[in-house]
Formats: sequence, C-alpha cells, structure tokens
Amino acid sequence: MSQIICDKNKKSKNIKSILIKKIKKFNFINSNIIIVIGGDGFMLQTLKRNKDSKKFFYGINSGNYGFLMNKFSSKNIIRSLTKANMITISPLQMTVKNTKNQTKKFLAINEVSILRQSRQAASLSINYGSKQIIKKLVSDGVLVSTPAGSTAYNLSVHGPILSLNSKKLSISPISPFRPRRWKGKIVSDKSKINIKNLNPKKRPISAVADNIEVRNAKNIIVKTNKKIKFNLLYDKKRSLQKKIKIEELRRETS
Repeated sequence: MSQIICDKNKKSKNIKSILIKKIKKFNFINSNIIIVIGGDGFMLQTLKRNKDSKKFFYGINSGNYGFLMNKFSSKNIIRSLTKANMITISPLQMTVKNTKNQTKKFLAINEVSILRQSRQAASLSINYGSKQIIKKLVSDGVLVSTPAGSTAYNLSVHGPILSLNSKKLSISPISPFRPRRWKGKIVSDKSKINIKNLNPKKRPISAVADNIEVRNAKNIIVKTNKKIKFNLLYDKKRSLQKKIKIEELRRETS
C-alpha cells in the first residue's frame, strides 16, 4: 500500500478515509508513491522532510489554491494515481550568515525571500559568480525564485514566469526605491547568487527559505542543489507545466 501523509484538518482526514477505502477496494499497491493530502505549504514541508527519498510524491489538494497539488476525485483517484505523469525539480539551497557570524542552511522549493526587518528599506548588493548584478538596491527586499515557484510570491511582485525546463532562476526586486525602474534579472540555475546587506546595523533584513526565516542576515548565498531531486506526480490534464502556462496566459490577458 502507498504511504499516505495527511494534514491535520478535517477535510484532509476525510479525503484520507475515502482514499484508504478506494485503495483497498481496487487493491492498488505501489510502495514507491507517497500520497500527500493538504495544501501547498504542507507539500513543501513534506518534501523537505523527505529530501533523501527517491519516491514519487502525488499531492491531493485540501487547501486553497493548491498549485503543487492535484484535484481530488473519489471516482477517478485510482486511475489518476496509475496514469500520473512525473516531473523532477531541484530546490534552492540558502546559506545565511547572520550579524553574529552564525551560519544557517535551509532548502527552498519555491523561493528565497530577502525582506526588510524594520521600517527602514533594505540596502543590498547582488552578485552572481564573479559578475555584479546590481551594486546597490534600495527596496523592501528581493526574491530568488525557481521555475516551480515563479507563479507564487514571485508573480505577486511582478517577476517573470519561468517554464519548468528553462534551467533559469528569477531575481525580482520587491518594491524597488532605487533604482526605481530595475525589473530584476533572469540567470542560469547553475549560478551562485550572493546577496549582501550593505548596512546591517541600520537596515536589518530577514532571509526566508519558503516559510523558514533567519533574522538579522548579513550575507546570503543562494544556489540550486542539484544533488536533491523531488519526483512529483501530476494528473495528465493538470500537469505543473500546464498550470504554469495557464498563469502565463492569465498574466498576458489581465
């Protein structure tokens, strides 16, 4: 029987109950599939907790939007599990040195957000490799997004939508003040992005990997961790590629 990981809310538990009955009725056995019932946040937590797993993750949405999840249909669930398509994604590795010179590392599947921590705007320099992207950015912060996360927070700050096979990362400013017209940059996913706080005493910042925050960040390095690969399963008609394409069309027509 497939492993089922379920969020604690009532809707998730009801779906799990129905699913177990369906699996037993149709004698569906696939020990390589982990079924995750919840919302996008719960899926992100589950993937990170199982980062060394080589198994396939099939998400069932019981939250709000559920961009990383599949829609639940009790009638078609066994067929959906049997015929699902796989995509493989790698997360970002965020390495943060804080003002006490402590180093912390976290994974981000969607994005790494650098955010001002006080009323003062952040003052940042951004490099990738040996190249300087911007000498001084004064803003509410900056976002480094994966293709999978490009339709999440990144889209809300007017960042570009990236296709899953683009092998790119998006660097998007959050409410830029100087230079006001800077729109960000798209870089290779092989890039090591270095973000430095130019004034940590007066202008403190936080670094956030998806939803895990490190406060009083001084220097942040972001790069794709190619050693970790998450295998996600999607219904044929609702693949992650198609969802990204729909968001792209929505943006063009809005």
